[in-house]
Parts: sequence; structure tokens; C-alpha cells
Amino acid sequence: MNHLTFKPLTLGLLAAALIGLGALGLWTSQPAAAQATAAQTPASAAKPSLTVALTQARSSALPIKLAANGNVAAWQEASIGTEVSGLRVAELHANVGDSVKKGQLLASFATDSVNADVALARAAVAEAQANAAEATANAERARAVQGSGALSAQQVNQYLTQEQTAKARVASTQAQLDSQLLRLKQTQVLAPDSGIISSRSATVGAVLGAGTELFKLIRQGRLEWRGEVTSAELGRIPVGTTVLVTAPGGAQLKGRVRMLAPTVDAATRNGLVYVDLLGPPQTFKPGMFARGEFELGQTAALSVPQTAVVVRDGFSYVYRVGADNRVSQLKVQTGRVQGDHIEIQSGVKPEDKLVASGGSFLSDGDLVRVVESSKPNSAQAKAAHAQAAIK
Repeated sequence: MNHLTFKPLTLGLLAAALIGLGALGLWTSQPAAAQATAAQTPASAAKPSLTVALTQARSSALPIKLAANGNVAAWQEASIGTEVSGLRVAELHANVGDSVKKGQLLASFATDSVNADVALARAAVAEAQANAAEATANAERARAVQGSGALSAQQVNQYLTQEQTAKARVASTQAQLDSQLLRLKQTQVLAPDSGIISSRSATVGAVLGAGTELFKLIRQGRLEWRGEVTSAELGRIPVGTTVLVTAPGGAQLKGRVRMLAPTVDAATRNGLVYVDLLGPPQTFKPGMFARGEFELGQTAALSVPQTAVVVRDGFSYVYRVGADNRVSQLKVQTGRVQGDHIEIQSGVKPEDKLVASGGSFLSDGDLVRVVESSKPNSAQAKAAHAQAAIK
């Protein structure tokens, strides 16, 4: 009976042992697979930080520009005043900002008293002419009987003298009439030249003295820019140099150097350059501060797109891409700007392959993916920004 119960028990223990060994084998095989997967992970983890396009420094002719500051002023300003004294301003025909032509009426004075003086002068002339006619007739009769004894020599000389005196009186009264007619003409103030009225000090009803200023006129509407440069820079600017003048509001106007100041200020050691502004003044006004750039020629220089230069902590950098597609940060010295390119004075060689844009998202040693186009399209630019944001 013991023999019959032993066999089933032995078979059950053997089955349980086999199941335990299988479970142990599965347990030991799982860490090995996990280790194999972990060993493969670093090989695929090195991903590019950014997709970039490449550019290279190119040699091009860049303009030489000299910057200066100065004020806008009238080319010439005429002071228009009264030439008669004691007359009342009757009417003003021009205001500040008006464009006037040469000979245009600007102001009128009351003419009542002047017309009266003209009438008196005309009457004096008429009287003098009548006296002169009588004196001439007497002188002719005296000449006719001269030497006949009818008149003494003294009487003949008296008639001849009266004739000359009468003629002189006619000339004197005519001069007085001309003077009064001139005063009448001066009651109308005319523009001495074409231009723009810059100021008006006259008021209707005021009684003014001779020489009182009524208007100021910018002759021919011409403005000039007076740039201040150092004495060393003054010799670099020839007459006729083209200048680009920029107003505070951003408006720009071309100009040309008309003349250089013959002296230099002893206190500041600066000299003035007089630049004629070409074209309509538009937003440029006398007294306005403006900045100008003198174009002094061109020189050859290396330049890169402005998007390739990154400014950090006050210094300029570019990113060079190596053979392993890793970037290295290069400190550069920048110079002139021409359009969308900027001059590189040092730090870059013509053969260096540089990141064209997006350098602000990179760090030294980053891995990048390079695209062929030198100017990435909008989709590539969006992808680059997206990858930078993910980073």
C-alpha cells in the first residue's frame, strides 16, 4: 500500500520542479534583453540641435562713409523791412509758411499822407515851371536888345540870372516830387526774391519806423545742412561729395558739399561743412538737428549676411561648421553695413563655412544638420525654430 501512494507524489514533485526552473530561466533572460536594448540606445541618441544653412564670407566693395552731426539752416535768409517812417500798416498779404514769388506784394501801408505830399510836390513843380517860363521869356528879350543901350548890362545879367534860377527851381521841385513818388511806391512791400516766409513780425495797424523788420524770407526755399567734423576729418571731404542726411523722424534727403569752413573752432576743434540739400525740403526745417553720412569712396572687404552674426554680452560672434557638423563659436570684429551684409574685419577666413541664420539658438560644440540651400525657405526656417524651441 505504501508503494501505490509514493509514485503519484514523486511525479507531482518532479513537475513542480520543472515549472520552477522554467520560471527561473525566464526571470534571468529578461535583464539580458534589457541590457542589449540599453546598449543600442546611445548610438541613436545623438540628434542635431538645429537645421541650418551655410554661408561664407565674400569679398565685395563696401562704401567708405564718414558720419557727422549738424543742424539744418536756411541757405540764405532775407530780412524784409519798411523803408518809410511813420506810416500805418494797412494790410498784410503773406503769412508764415507761404511760398512767394519775386515782386509779390507782402504788405501795404496807408497812403493818405503820402498822397497829400505828392499833390503838394506836383503843385510846386507846376509853379516852378510857370516861373521858369516867365524868366525864360524875359531873358530872351534881354538878349535881343543887349548892346543896343535899351537895357543896361546889369539889367541884362539880372534877367539871365533869373532864368537860370527858375530852371534850378524846376529841377528842385521835380526832385521833391520824385522823392514823394518813391515814398508812395514804398508803401507797398514787395518780395525781393522767391522763397518761403519763415517769420512775420508785422501787425495790422502798427505805425512803424524806417528799417523795422516785417518778414524773414528763406531765399529760393533752399536749405543746407551744416555738419560738424573734426579738423582731421575736414581734409578728407572734398567739395562735391555726396551726403545722405537723415532727420530725427527718419526722413532722408541727398545733399552735396558746397563749401568747407575756412576756419576751425578753437574750443571744439571742429569745422563746419556746408551741404546743399537737393530736392524738396519736405520734413526738413531750419534749426532741426540731423545726422549725415559722407560717401568717400569704396574699398574691398569681407562681408557676411547680418543674420550670421550673433551679438552676446556686447561682442559679435559667428558659428563655423566643421567636418563633423559640429559648430565652433568665433569672435569677430564687425565694421560697415551695406544692405543685408555686414563687414567682418577679423576672425573669419573666406573658406570658413558659417551658419547663415539661427546662431542665437546654438552653443559652442552643438551638432547641426546642414541643408544645401544657402537661403533656407520658410518651411525650413519654421522647422529650425521648432527644433530650437524643443531644445
